[in-house]
Amino acid sequence: MRRRHALALIGSALATPAVHAQSLTNVRFTLDWAMQGPQGAFVLALDKGYFREVGLNVTMDRGFGSGDVPVKVSAGAYDVGVADLSPTIRMKLERPDSDLFTPFIIHDATALAVMTLRRENIRTPADLVGKTLAAPESDAGRQLFPAFAKAAGIDPASVRWQSVTPQLREPMLVQGRVNAITGFITSGIFSLRGLGVAEQDIVTMLFSDVGANFFSTSLITTRRWAAANPQAVTGLIRGLVRAQYDSLRDPDATIANLRRREPLTDVALETERLRMALDRLTFTAHVRQNGFGQVDMARLQRSIDAVREAFAISRPLPASDIYDPSYLPAAADLRQS
Repeated sequence: MRRRHALALIGSALATPAVHAQSLTNVRFTLDWAMQGPQGAFVLALDKGYFREVGLNVTMDRGFGSGDVPVKVSAGAYDVGVADLSPTIRMKLERPDSDLFTPFIIHDATALAVMTLRRENIRTPADLVGKTLAAPESDAGRQLFPAFAKAAGIDPASVRWQSVTPQLREPMLVQGRVNAITGFITSGIFSLRGLGVAEQDIVTMLFSDVGANFFSTSLITTRRWAAANPQAVTGLIRGLVRAQYDSLRDPDATIANLRRREPLTDVALETERLRMALDRLTFTAHVRQNGFGQVDMARLQRSIDAVREAFAISRPLPASDIYDPSYLPAAADLRQS
């Protein structure tokens, strides 16, 4: 009898997690890029159990560019993703039937830039005319280059493009096979440094430098999925915010966690990459003062109109069609001391 009782207790203990697992909501989540420093905060939210605490069973995959994320989320390959917001804006402008939107903007400042090497003698956007740029077709910087060009006063058709895989973008520039690249500063600058390029030899032209001041990395999903899973959306946001603040307080721990998944992680490089994302993109003066979720809708509308004008799209798109704050958690969860 004692043995049967012990077996019953063991069976009960084993059954409890299974029942709990069945009650979790499955969420398919795609990152915007490879698991580098800035992505470490998202991975941290997963590994620290922040999503599971709110009833979510999240599977997280690496991404292949911000232009790729809205395509895959729209097609149903993923439920949610994180990506630069501008390619989603472009998709909604070009496809009125799209129900993509963001319930949460993570990077208040844009990371989009054109990057080149000093030896190329490119100092201003005008110097790009007649040059060859490399980027994956799904790269947000490439997709939004017409907006950069329009703001800078050059013809976007005056440059040539070389389509490359993400892994070949920076090596192509270092090898002298192209004149410049587009991408996030958190990817391009540090990947070039990782290839042995001295920091003083990298020339960076931020999109925001010419007035293309877009919002950047955001949570992307569909209205359909959000309406069916409102608590999941709010839970994801809560977990992402916690991990961003965790990373701000202890970036070394975030990268240590990332290295457990990616043993070849260059700890020093990725820590510096994460710090740049946190200091320059995430925790801007606006976010530090007001917390997450306090989006300047007029600024967002200007960003939408800049994308619309760059691609000669006449159909207007109100900012409220792109950003919906109704899924945000309580204000206390969006701002931590």
